Amino acid sequence: MVRLQRVGKKNQAMFRLLVTDKQNGPKSGRFLEILGSYNPHTNEKNFKKDRIKHWLDNGAQPSDTVHNLLVSEKIIEGKKKNVLSKKTPIKKEEEEKPAEEAPAAEEEAPKEEAPAEETKEEEKREGAPKEEEKPAE
Repeated sequence: MVRLQRVGKKNQAMFRLLVTDKQNGPKSGRFLEILGSYNPHTNEKNFKKDRIKHWLDNGAQPSDTVHNLLVSEKIIEGKKKNVLSKKTPIKKEEEEKPAEEAPAAEEEAPKEEAPAEETKEEEKREGAPKEEEKPAE
C-alpha cells in the first residue's frame, strides 16, 4: 500500500509518502521504500514518479488521499476520491443549499413575533427562582 506517514513537530505536520504492508501501522517504521514527501503548509510536493509508477504497476494500492495527490500531480489519471466522512456532505452541495433556503426564510415574517414571546417567558423564568429562594431562607 502507498500511504502517508506523518512526521514533523506539533502543529507543523509534514508527510512522507511510502510503501508499506497494509497491516503495518502508520508509525510502525516498517516500510519498504520512501517515495517522497508532502508539506501541506507550503504545498511542497517531492515525489519519485518512476518509483511510484513501479510500485503501482506491481500491485500497490494508494490510499484515497495519496490517490488524490497523485491525480493532482498528474502521475496517475482518474477522478479524485471523496475523502470526507460520510456524514459530511461535499462542499459544493453545502454552498447550493443555503441559497435555496434563503428566499423561503425571507417570506416568513411571523418568526419576528416568536422572539418577543420567548423573552417574556425568560423573564418569568428568571423571576421564578427568586421566589423559590425566599422560602428556602
